[in-house]
Amino acid sequence: MSKKHIEQCVRDSLEAYFRDLRGTDPDRMYDMLLRTVEKPLLEVVMQHADGNQSRAAEWLGMNRNTLRKKLAEHKLIRKMDK
Repeated sequence: MSKKHIEQCVRDSLEAYFRDLRGTDPDRMYDMLLRTVEKPLLEVVMQHADGNQSRAAEWLGMNRNTLRKKLAEHKLIRKMDK
């Protein structure tokens, strides 16, 4: 799947979202979209990285500690004991 195809999927989903609102104003769309996309993104990348957080972080272009924080936020791993 090309980047262009993914972009079109996002556009189509957003158009459906606005249709479902039936004229109601959306609220905090940016945050909603990021929360909606981030969890499945992390799940799929972690699966393809065979659970290797260093590899997944590299693929995502983020620090491994940032990845761990996001995985914990989405309950994809347990938070580390402090």
